[in-house]
Amino acid sequence: MTSTRIQRYDEQTDVTESDRTDERTGERDETETVCPECGGDLATHDGETVCQECGLVVEEDNVDRGPEWRAFDAKEKDEKSRVGAPTTKMMHDKGLSTNIGWQNRDAYGNSLGSRQREKMQRLRKWNERFRTRDSKERNLKQALGEIDRMASALGLPENVRETASVIYRRALDEDLLPGRSIEGVATSALYAAARQTGTPRSIDEVANVSRIDEMEFKRTYRYIVRELNLQIQPADPEDYVARFASELGISDESERRARELLRNAKRKGLHSGKSPVGLAAAAVYAGPLLTNEKVTQAEVSEVAQVSEVTIRNRYHELLEAEDEAFAAA
Repeated sequence: MTSTRIQRYDEQTDVTESDRTDERTGERDETETVCPECGGDLATHDGETVCQECGLVVEEDNVDRGPEWRAFDAKEKDEKSRVGAPTTKMMHDKGLSTNIGWQNRDAYGNSLGSRQREKMQRLRKWNERFRTRDSKERNLKQALGEIDRMASALGLPENVRETASVIYRRALDEDLLPGRSIEGVATSALYAAARQTGTPRSIDEVANVSRIDEMEFKRTYRYIVRELNLQIQPADPEDYVARFASELGISDESERRARELLRNAKRKGLHSGKSPVGLAAAAVYAGPLLTNEKVTQAEVSEVAQVSEVTIRNRYHELLEAEDEAFAAA
């Protein structure tokens, strides 16, 4: 009797174990990563499981839980990530704080009541206090706002503003501001950033949108460049040609001719010791004349903000360099 029970138990145990083995095998088959046709490795792309060897689509319409965008480096991945706004050097808190809008309206566009308006005003006040907790942050906020204002007036792109913000932060961290105005250092940082990024503006143009006088601007700029050891190459006259040509509305052929004049002048060393803005203005004046377009010295003078006398002097020098280059050829 006892042996019969043991035999039946063994039979049940064998069946149970075999069933479990089949179940595990089935589960293993379901999660198999081998192609059923050629035995190659499988890979999942955009919701489809595809064989990397023969290209057979094993499964499709899978739920893709990854992002719908692609990133090729860590910086681009951080910028595209939706876990928060991307950080930026153009804000004193790098854009990590909360901004409360000035409109007294709710999410549906309806006006807030008097009590709600008072509450929102208190929240704005305390939010502003939390964003600038010490004198350094208040200094940075004022300076970066000044940089953004001047860059907008000069039509400078975002990369110039960010570079200027980095330069100002360096000056603040190295304690270069005592004895100098915030506006002066901000103006110098913006001018240096424009030079470094290849979108220069003349000293007169920057001084016109700044809140400081030109002498203080020049003095502060020399000090910042020296103390921060900024590597700034001399301005190339060709960097100004595209902007001047666009504002004057001259043709592409005239712009190309103006660039040729400047290249010949540089080969002759004519640009040494000369204002790049004056040379660019003279080239933009000479280019259209050589291609039978009409542009006056007064128009060029207004756009480039240089005197007509300077344009005439540089104009003759450019033509002489052009004649010498033609004779040598």
